Amino acid sequence: MIKKLLIIPPILIGIAVLYFMVSGRQTPERNPPSEIARAVRVIHVEPTRLVPRVTGFGSVYPGTVWSAIAQVSGEVVYVHPQLDNGAILSAGTEILRISSANFTLAIAQAQANMRAAEAKLAEFDVTETNTSALLDIEQRGLELRVAELARKQSLFERGTIAQSALELEQRETLAQRKKVQDLENTLRLLPTQRAVQQEQIAIYQTQLSSAELDLARTHIELPFDARIADVNVETAQFAQTGSILVVADSLDIAEIEAQIPISQFRAMINTNAPTDARSGITTESISFIIEKFGFEATVRLHVGEETVEWPARFARISDTIDPKTRTIGAIVAVDGAYASASPGHRPPLTKGMFVEIELRTRAIEDAITIPRAAFHNGNLYLVGDENRLEIRRVTSGLVQGNLVLVTDGLEIGDQVIVSDLIPAVENMLLTPVLDEDRQTALKAEAAGGTDSQ
Repeated sequence: MIKKLLIIPPILIGIAVLYFMVSGRQTPERNPPSEIARAVRVIHVEPTRLVPRVTGFGSVYPGTVWSAIAQVSGEVVYVHPQLDNGAILSAGTEILRISSANFTLAIAQAQANMRAAEAKLAEFDVTETNTSALLDIEQRGLELRVAELARKQSLFERGTIAQSALELEQRETLAQRKKVQDLENTLRLLPTQRAVQQEQIAIYQTQLSSAELDLARTHIELPFDARIADVNVETAQFAQTGSILVVADSLDIAEIEAQIPISQFRAMINTNAPTDARSGITTESISFIIEKFGFEATVRLHVGEETVEWPARFARISDTIDPKTRTIGAIVAVDGAYASASPGHRPPLTKGMFVEIELRTRAIEDAITIPRAAFHNGNLYLVGDENRLEIRRVTSGLVQGNLVLVTDGLEIGDQVIVSDLIPAVENMLLTPVLDEDRQTALKAEAAGGTDSQ
């Protein structure tokens, strides 16, 4: 028990020493609380040249697709040796030939019919000449009969001849008059018969032209420089009228239909809508609108780390809207899709190639653009007076890529915060630092350069 109590004196001594040490120290000096400034990256609001644009993706298809449809039936007697899928052939190349035997015979028959009809027509001319000469003779004979009848009538009245002699002369006169009448009728019918024969010749001429046309249709040639897409015929095969034998794609123009969100397309149009736009949709108004908007387009093909570009022209808008994706089809055309190709450097725009389309309108000068990431539920964080945080509501317009067009709420020279600020407390003290790289990238993107990251 005594040993346990021996530990108490050292504890009391320690407490006493600690007390004297604490009691001898001075109370620490307290400083008033100070505000710490937060460093933020900012960009200055400056007028920028903005090129409104939207992008979309689509597949390439030829501007013209030509189908060789058999217009006549017959055996295929010739197929071009290079006629195969993927082959490129020049305009005017005979790719197929159908047997012409039936049509050659039809031409010969039509020509024979025409010669016979023309001979018949010539026969009418001879008949008219002969009949006219014979009519002159018969009319002279009729005049003699009439005179003889008058003489016998006078003799009968004087009782010189019998009545039977007078009646015989009357019958002879009537018979002569009938001959004259028949010849006159024959001459009257000749113009009608000639007209009928001329119409028959016209029919034979039509048959000849039809046979010649069918004969020409046995030779099938390419109407333009083309790439063969499909072949459905072989030598010695019988081609039925209306069957598709060959399908070929044009090489001069390639078209791409890119699907673009309606909201983005509408925002781009509204940003640059002409004040003198015409109402109503006509061929003239469409041409006027396209010219006023100054549509331009670029086609890009991404191959690994490389990008190949083609200048394009805005052609038209698709006739339908995708109800599922709410996108509209913008169709652009590239002239010289194959002519501009360079082996190893620039491939041709081939059917089915998946490419990116950038559609632009006329540039807007002195636009105010802000990085998209700088927006916070429609608000912008600005460095206000005395470097204090100001949260400002602004009105935005076109949104493209990583930038937003601000139409109201900002002034030239305002400092917009582009870095994360958490938490963001109104009037908090800030230390702004100009982000020159972001400022430069914003201008480049607005002018049509690469999107900033």
